[in-house]
Amino acid sequence: MIRLAIIGGSGIYHMVGLEGVEEHELDTPFGRPSAPLITGRLEGQPVTFLARHGFGHHISPSEINYRANIYALKSLGVECIVSLSACGSLREDFVPGDVVIPDQLFDFTRNRANSFFGEGLVAHIDVADPFCPHLLEDLFQAVQQTGARVHRGGAFITIDGPRFSTRAESNTYRAWGMALIGMTISPEAFLAREAEMCYAVMAHVTDYDVWHVSEEPVTVEKVIEVLNRNTLIAQEGVRNLVGMLGSERTCPCPTALKDALITDPHVVPGETRRRLDLFVNKYLS
Repeated sequence: MIRLAIIGGSGIYHMVGLEGVEEHELDTPFGRPSAPLITGRLEGQPVTFLARHGFGHHISPSEINYRANIYALKSLGVECIVSLSACGSLREDFVPGDVVIPDQLFDFTRNRANSFFGEGLVAHIDVADPFCPHLLEDLFQAVQQTGARVHRGGAFITIDGPRFSTRAESNTYRAWGMALIGMTISPEAFLAREAEMCYAVMAHVTDYDVWHVSEEPVTVEKVIEVLNRNTLIAQEGVRNLVGMLGSERTCPCPTALKDALITDPHVVPGETRRRLDLFVNKYLS
């Protein structure tokens, strides 16, 4: 069993220190994931790595096959996912170079496939707290141990991209109480919950978006510059986290579907049941 998977975002396309590396070319009922899944051992523990945008960063945020990515990780037995994500700050005190472990999520994307369910099987998943509270706390402590400046909490708003925000948009998100802005956490977090996997985000602040009048607007060059500096923090934080994960999960995530499935099992189409068997077999069998 592989307890932990790392999904690497912009600027993070591999995990340093993985031993016994194997590459897995997988297919899923929802298509192919962004890249081959890389498995190995980190600090003696089995870990999987997936490059969200593909190797070479050729997949735009709204073109990512989020369902295939989460399904592929689930099929390898992954229980916990840490997303490494570049983001913009919508708060004065979240400074470029800081790390934030957000505790809330606002989905402002459009036209992304945001659920595994449908086509004859309905699930209403509870995402009042979209990030696993146990993994979130462990991740915060793991990053703290690196000596980096890290914050716990804050609402992360996901937009479609690939363009950056207008000033009017950025100021509106601030007025709504959002703390961070990025392009990839939704629907990834919701799909992980449907798959009964723990999920948390190590968000690396690269810029002040475009709202900050005394700072230059965000650019790709600026984002990559900060990410290059923060790569060591991300790698060390993950190594620390590996040693902190318990042998069993005691959070609500492993039974998230238990009270979410509303469809009478007798009317679920056979093809839908087969496609989602990885998730629902223990509830519909």
